[in-house]
Amino acid sequence: MRRAAEDGLTVKAVGTGHSFTSIAATDGVLIRPQLLTGIRGIDRAAMTVTVEAGTPLKRLNLALAREGLSLTNMGDIMEQTVSGATSTGTHGTGRESASIAAQIRGLELVTADGSVLTCSEKENPDVFAAARIGLGALGVVTAITFAVEPVFLLTAREEPMPLDRVLADFDELWAENEHFEFYWFPHTGSTNTKRNNRSAGPRRPVGRLAGWFEDEFLSNGVFQAAQWVGRAVPATVPAIAGVSSRALSARSYTDIPYKVFTSPRRVRFVEMEYAVPREAVTGVLRELRAMIERSPLRIGFPVEVRTAPADDIALSTASGRDSAYIAVHTAKGAPYRGYFTAAERIFTAHEGRPHWGKIHTRDAEYFAGVYPRFGEFTALRDRLDPDRRFQNDYLRRVLGQ
Repeated sequence: MRRAAEDGLTVKAVGTGHSFTSIAATDGVLIRPQLLTGIRGIDRAAMTVTVEAGTPLKRLNLALAREGLSLTNMGDIMEQTVSGATSTGTHGTGRESASIAAQIRGLELVTADGSVLTCSEKENPDVFAAARIGLGALGVVTAITFAVEPVFLLTAREEPMPLDRVLADFDELWAENEHFEFYWFPHTGSTNTKRNNRSAGPRRPVGRLAGWFEDEFLSNGVFQAAQWVGRAVPATVPAIAGVSSRALSARSYTDIPYKVFTSPRRVRFVEMEYAVPREAVTGVLRELRAMIERSPLRIGFPVEVRTAPADDIALSTASGRDSAYIAVHTAKGAPYRGYFTAAERIFTAHEGRPHWGKIHTRDAEYFAGVYPRFGEFTALRDRLDPDRRFQNDYLRRVLGQ
């Protein structure tokens, strides 16, 4: 950081490059954290783990499991680094348990002048309130301390369910399950639901053959082939969607958290995701369905719906309000702008907040209206990075000058 300042260069840190936005792009110095990995220490009295910022979530989950520990909640993939995932607000789904960033208990970051700053609820609490989801605008995160708990078991119940039933019973499905999510297949009335709840056991993992057939062959191999056909002949998409929605059958299994929360995602895609107030989600989905039905769009990728409770992080998409997440996708290489533009129009009409690492067109003026603590974040940025050492085009758009 000091050398970059001497040379008048901007600096950005990048994780695994999972974001769909240019949040980590720079024409200055790009810091890659591949060697900044591993667990610094585990405090069993405080039930925390401190990990180097470049550690992939996959490596963290495996290491914690060996120690008999686990994060409380996590997203559905684990390829990102811990700093990349938290800095952009990566989340899973949960009734009471929130995003990965909400599980942070301490941060270490290098600020624009090369100083090493540590923060927590007790130490530099104003920085802690913002830097847990800092967008790379406040400093380069070098270590993160997470809250952990003894490893536990989750029972996953996956089953198809009509969309109309899911929408009618959404509040009950959310209230009755610790973790509820579903995928809706556009052009159909079908969804695939997933309910994860803590279990006393015993452990009953998915069998190796069944896991390969459903998670690899169907969910990745056959689904990829369906995307190729749909791109080549768009008129076939509704029929393919109907077949896809019926391909996966109901199943139930019990395993340790990361083996239930996460799954392999090998089909490349482009994604937009917005957080809307949880009480608005069913209405938003009905609007989205109506928009697709009256348009010439042919959508071959399912819409993903998850939830999160309100948290106290300044730029968290769940900051100050219970939220539901609606993610729309297209296969990589397929046209997406018409679909995403129409979907974004619906999301923003409900004060939606886009995921910081996924495609959106919003700017600082918009965010100042949907984030009550937006000014708090930008004021802290002015203090920690007055010369905009961490500036790039993306941050200029979403945070202003």
